[in-house]
Amino acid sequence: MRTLPIPVARALRKLGHDIKDARRRRRLPMAVVIQRASISEPTLIRIERGDPKVGIASYAMVLFVLGMADRLADLVDAKNDPVGLQLEVENLPQRIRIARKQKPAKGK
Repeated sequence: MRTLPIPVARALRKLGHDIKDARRRRRLPMAVVIQRASISEPTLIRIERGDPKVGIASYAMVLFVLGMADRLADLVDAKNDPVGLQLEVENLPQRIRIARKQKPAKGK
């Protein structure tokens, strides 16, 4: 596997730590999360460390168990994409013209 860019590695580590903190705030033992998410203990440990080799479905299942799966769906939502929205605005047409009706061809 290629080396991850530092910002990506940091973001995954933060995600893992945030998942662990969310689990602890909810007072959910690892065993409960493991059972409800249908994952193994080593997988949960790797998720809580932000391991990039763990599949996104496992992360999603843990977020679901924590009641946070809706946030996953909003990660790349247009409302959370200021760069994409700005590019969209820049590419809007300057004018919008009404299409002219074509004249019927002669002889028909």
